[in-house]
This record gives sequence, C-alpha cells and structure tokens, in this order.
Amino acid sequence: MDALDAPAYTLRQLSFLVCAADEGTVAGAAARLHVSSSAVSDALSELERALGAQLTVRRRARGLSLTSTGVEVVARARALLAQSRELESSLRGAPGELVGPITIGCYPTLAPTILPPLLQGFGAAHPRVELDILEATHDRLEGRLESGQVDVAFIYDTLIPGEPQRAKLFELPAHVVVAADDPLATGGPVRLEDLVERDLILLDAPPSSEHTLSLFSARGLTPRVRHRVQSYEAVRTLVGRGLGYGILVQRPANEASYEGYRVVMQEITPAVRPVGIDVIWSASREPTQRTRALIDYARSLPWPQPR
Repeated sequence: MDALDAPAYTLRQLSFLVCAADEGTVAGAAARLHVSSSAVSDALSELERALGAQLTVRRRARGLSLTSTGVEVVARARALLAQSRELESSLRGAPGELVGPITIGCYPTLAPTILPPLLQGFGAAHPRVELDILEATHDRLEGRLESGQVDVAFIYDTLIPGEPQRAKLFELPAHVVVAADDPLATGGPVRLEDLVERDLILLDAPPSSEHTLSLFSARGLTPRVRHRVQSYEAVRTLVGRGLGYGILVQRPANEASYEGYRVVMQEITPAVRPVGIDVIWSASREPTQRTRALIDYARSLPWPQPR
C-alpha cells in the first residue's frame, strides 16, 4: 500500500477513544490503559484532527461524553479493533486450530449450572482459546454484545437485552424451596395461595424478582416479602434456617445450604410456565469461528430437564 493511502489515524488512538468512552473519564481510561492522562487526552485530540470532527466533550468536573459523531466512530472503532485482534489471533495457531479470546457473559444464578461443563469441556477441546467470564445481570449486559465487549452470553429468556441472535438451551419451571422441617417439605406440590401468609425470601435481582412476583400477580396474589437478597445461595441459606420460603428456577444437586441445612424443592401447582435459558450473541457482528464453536458446543450439552 502506498503511504499516501494509509489512514491518518492509528489503532492506538482508536483504542484510547473506546476505552475513554467505556470509562467515562480521561483519568479512568488512563488508569485502565496504564498511561498518563495527558497521553489519553493527546491521543483523542490527534484522532479528532485526523478525522476532522469533534468526537468527545471533555469537562473536568463532568468527565467525558461522546458527540453524535463520536458515538458512530466508537462503534466502528470497536469493529476495527476486533478485526485487528482477530488477525493477530489467526496467525498464532496451526491450520484449523482455534486461538484467541472469548468473553462469556452469564447471569449470576446460571453460572454454577452453565459454566462448569462449558469451561471444562470446551477448554479441554480448545486449550488455546482464552475464556474470560463476566457474571452480569441483564441490565449490565445491555449493549455489550453489540459493542463487542461480550462475545456470547447465557441468560434467562424473560429479559433479553436488545435483539440478539439466540438459541434455547433448556427450560425449567420455577419451584418452591422450603426448609427440610417445614410441613410443606413432605406434602407434594405447593399452591401459591398457600404461601401468601408466609414469609418470602426474594431473590431480588432482575429478572428473577420480576418473574417471582409475576407468578403471584397472575393469580391475583401478593406475597409477603420478609427479606430481599441478591444471591441465589443467600436465599437457600435463609430458607434453610427457617426464615421463610424461596422461589427459584435453578435446581442444584446439593440439597444443603452453605451452612449445611437441608432444603427441599417442591413443584408449584397448578404448573407455571417454564423459564427458558438461552445462549445469545450479536445480530450485527458475525461471530468468530471460535465463538461459533462455543455456541455449537453449548447447544450439544445435556442440560438439566424438568423433573
């Protein structure tokens, strides 16, 4: 290529812009990149001069924001940077070998079910693929697939962010969790009507909280929430101590809480609609060969089935 045909900007400048956009401040980008704030600021100014457009608005007290042109440039910069990384990765492996990073997003309560077989099996088959994990609720995944920050994610189908490509892995209905010495532990399926006067330990993380409350509202009921916690195991631990009941979707093989108290899972009657667990990926970016291989592998696994 003739030197005159080369772009006036550099990948380094683009990477600084993307980092600054993600962090929201020049100082934050500098800390993440391990460079000085002046180096980031100079790179942004040089990029703006090269493109002949203002990309950012930088205010000392308010941080950094993107102009409308800056938003478009950041989106294109992410794609260019991803392509450059892909070029580098493709040259590091033997023909047919998968090499390079995959960032996997996973809803926190799904992580104990999804990640162990996925990381062990796929990792053993493709040891030169770097699997990075981001545990995040649906709201935190918003925009990350389209931006390229996350390559693939495993989430509940009730609140999928944006309009990604998707495939269902399995589905499970919610169930009631009670302490082993609770009278409901031996009585078979439980009616929601029998729970409204009891204390609910609510898993208060979207979409789990919305889903649980919707089960009651669909029957004209309002549960009595005693505690709200954001951890799946915190629900099981409080239930194990007899502080209330829980409503959960995932079904661990271990019947004991962290503290060793036994808990019992009971079905809900009448039956409630199952919750789907999906694998999702960007609709606007073609997945890399290694990401596609991970999706195919995930779809081939023998996931849990309703009891």
